[in-house]
Amino acid sequence: MLDAGLPVRAFFTTRAGGLSAGPYESLNLATHVGDDQETVARNRAAVSVMAGAPVSFLHAEHGIRVAEVTYPGEDPEVADVLVTRTPGVALGAIAADCVPILMHDAATGAVAAVHAGREGVRLGAVDAAVAGLLDLRTPAQRRARGGMSASIGPAACGRCYEVPADMRDAVAARHATARSTTRAGTPALDLPRAVETRLGELGFTSVLRQRVCTIEDARLFSHRRDGVTGRHAGVVVCGVSVR
Repeated sequence: MLDAGLPVRAFFTTRAGGLSAGPYESLNLATHVGDDQETVARNRAAVSVMAGAPVSFLHAEHGIRVAEVTYPGEDPEVADVLVTRTPGVALGAIAADCVPILMHDAATGAVAAVHAGREGVRLGAVDAAVAGLLDLRTPAQRRARGGMSASIGPAACGRCYEVPADMRDAVAARHATARSTTRAGTPALDLPRAVETRLGELGFTSVLRQRVCTIEDARLFSHRRDGVTGRHAGVVVCGVSVR
């Protein structure tokens, strides 16, 4: 488990500590990758124990849809951004090379869990998440600036995430800092850097980043590295202060 460093309980899981076997070993949290469903349920229960609350894991579609979770353990609709202002609600964003992002809004206590893949970053998943948090503010709170913090989880780095040149150009047209090259000099995307830059542009007062590449680090799941594999997650709990 990696501490996300937010003012509320928040962390990123690794591969370790679960019950899954084979290519999903061991703390796979995804239900859509071919792992035994009962085992995944037990893994998710273990993460809920870590969180101190039942975790609502998002169902990603690689877009910018936002869903609000209103009670602990609620199964959310398909969305790449989950938000809540209900104390005791835990949100989880699963990933394996895409960027998991956790957010906290000090103005309301609301939190968000975000799955930001290549297409989500291009379409504006970060902006959608911030808009979702702002929608939970009162009109007076919306007039105030600042107060938001974020933690960027492990993801494929810009030296490993090779893509076709036209795909890189499409993302970089919106986020210039996403443009990168691999160690071999081929076109690549640096999605964590693009997310970090965009959060700064949107006025976040604190942005922390786990500088761990999922492709390079065997402690983490990586679809690009392994093909058939599991998923880790970023988890954040509303209303549980740790600092």
